Amino acid sequence: MTAKDHNCRNDEQTNSHIEKYGLSIIAIEATDYLPSFAYSIGLWKKYKHPEIISFGFTIQTLHGIINAAADIIKAGESLETERDYDSIFEKGMARFVKVDPSNIGDYFGYAIDFYGTTEFPALQLVWPDRNDRYPWEKDFEEEFIYKQPLLDRNADFKFRELRNLATFTTRQWLELKKPILRVVHDHDGDWQFLTGDQMPEDIKIVALEQLVLRDKTLNDVFSLGYGEAAERDFVGAKWTLSKVDP
Repeated sequence: MTAKDHNCRNDEQTNSHIEKYGLSIIAIEATDYLPSFAYSIGLWKKYKHPEIISFGFTIQTLHGIINAAADIIKAGESLETERDYDSIFEKGMARFVKVDPSNIGDYFGYAIDFYGTTEFPALQLVWPDRNDRYPWEKDFEEEFIYKQPLLDRNADFKFRELRNLATFTTRQWLELKKPILRVVHDHDGDWQFLTGDQMPEDIKIVALEQLVLRDKTLNDVFSLGYGEAAERDFVGAKWTLSKVDP
């Protein structure tokens, strides 16, 4: 499952929840590669307030913290960025950042169907580590770095790995500028970006960022899980997903 493929409710159910509770919540379980996350639907419709998304906890905890944030909105207060909130968690702070519009389509699949557009605002609820440091602060605990991707930044590079991650590509891409038509995320975590006409001796190693800088559409497959592949006929074409053998 990708971040986009989670349309699991109908409008009647969602509208019922919004009418009764002020919002509906979609929650997505973690995979071996992607963290869990949950987001609201209805805050924009009912309160003209940005929707809320958060990552990295159990589904039950994510439900709880989004409802806690929504309670602040229901009380008539708009959530602000650049400040700490101490009412979200029993212990510890939380902060909100604006979700870059280019990230809406990657995570808010059902909300997009519900509103019929990606043109709605959202805030990400970000939590600190055990030393009260946020992910953008120095010495944030490495254990939690990939638990909550920051959706207010890096819109030009959506992969969870480091920009200088060594990845496999082909001589044809590197020297002849042929397009990447197949992407493989191996079971061991390696990424392959292939032109489709390569031989074993054509394989080259480049930094992940180098591929994305040349072709921004490779960001479309950032959510490929371990053991998944994506193919297309040309740059800009729809990706077809498949599983790969170990």
